[in-house]
Amino acid sequence: MPTHTFVLNGRSVTVDAPDDMPLLWVLRDKLGVTGPKYGCGVGVCRACTSHLDGQEFQPCTHSVKDCAGRTVTTIEGLADGDTLHPVQEAWIDCDVAQCGFCQPGQIMTAVALLRRTPDPTDADIDQIQNICRCGSYPRIREAIKRAASGGNP
Repeated sequence: MPTHTFVLNGRSVTVDAPDDMPLLWVLRDKLGVTGPKYGCGVGVCRACTSHLDGQEFQPCTHSVKDCAGRTVTTIEGLADGDTLHPVQEAWIDCDVAQCGFCQPGQIMTAVALLRRTPDPTDADIDQIQNICRCGSYPRIREAIKRAASGGNP
């Protein structure tokens, strides 16, 4: 079986996996990284959203071969040790999560948005396409604005 090496959450990993295995399965089943969730398998629900070389992507639609030699960051790699990322802090402060299933993907998308647009408008936030079946979109918007403002309401 082929081996694939990439950086995952700051450390180099090598896995034995078929070239065409979706990265999401490698993360969850081979590496035990369960933050990215399986929702649809075709990149529509975005529950698995992570970052590839700093850009948001859906690992359910990328093969492990496509990620060789690259850097993958999941929700598990977002915090700096025990210090949560400002978006994670805002999520807690705004009590965003209900069932929580989509939240890792929502947070990773919000981080990517704030990298591109440090002071997003409502219209910018409304461009996020992650699906939340609980409908916590107003609190997601509030948390993104809180993170953008440095934690101030």
